[in-house]
Amino acid sequence: MIKGTFARNQAGQINEFTLTGHAEAGPYGSDIVCSAVSALAISTVNSLDALAGVIPTVETNDREGGYLHVILNLDDSMTQEQMNISQILLEHLLLGLQSIETEYLDYIMIQTESKS
Repeated sequence: MIKGTFARNQAGQINEFTLTGHAEAGPYGSDIVCSAVSALAISTVNSLDALAGVIPTVETNDREGGYLHVILNLDDSMTQEQMNISQILLEHLLLGLQSIETEYLDYIMIQTESKS
């Protein structure tokens, strides 16, 4: 099962997310849940750089896969426009993953948590 956790700061902004596990909804290379989650997550990380001009901290497990941790440094060096674009992209990722979760409950679980 893929487990996704999104962390929100005190202002309600998403400042990090983690995706772990494998969906195992089909054979390797044909798993549509894994493909959809991977496409959304990678696209979001790439878009943070290309569209918002923000380079997040990214941790992956290149050997086994099934692990992505992204931290967005929400500090004073980020402009309001960068903040707005980043939040739209991260909220879009969250909504996309929640939509997948609705259709494939046995293969993906998404949660959000508040952090100070």
